[in-house]
Amino acid sequence: MTTSTQPIMITVITEYLTEQSQPEENRYAFAYHITIKNQSVRSAKILTRHWIIVDANQERKEVHGEGIVGKQPIILSGDKYEYTSAVVLDTPVGTMEGSYQLVDDGGVTFNAPIQPFLLSIPHAVH
Repeated sequence: MTTSTQPIMITVITEYLTEQSQPEENRYAFAYHITIKNQSVRSAKILTRHWIIVDANQERKEVHGEGIVGKQPIILSGDKYEYTSAVVLDTPVGTMEGSYQLVDDGGVTFNAPIQPFLLSIPHAVH
């Protein structure tokens, strides 16, 4: 799934983590691999993140925090930043969406939305 919001393009790939999941205890672990590409002529620094996580029971969690995976990376014009993180759900299917807040090297703060993406164990959704 790719979200293209000028000047930032965000691509998400998800993965079910079988070895970290315990379905008998309603524990389903997923990795999400994010690529953030700066298509602007300016550098941009990631300030904060905001995630909305919803499981199949419609239980909603929101996560707000500084940076991503403990960093506030600066992404140069034309460059990309990649990272992997994980989430645990109580159900075998759910969704995530959110946004990053960035500031460019001109001091302009802006948001880059991340469109909803699916978290699903294999063969759960057709």
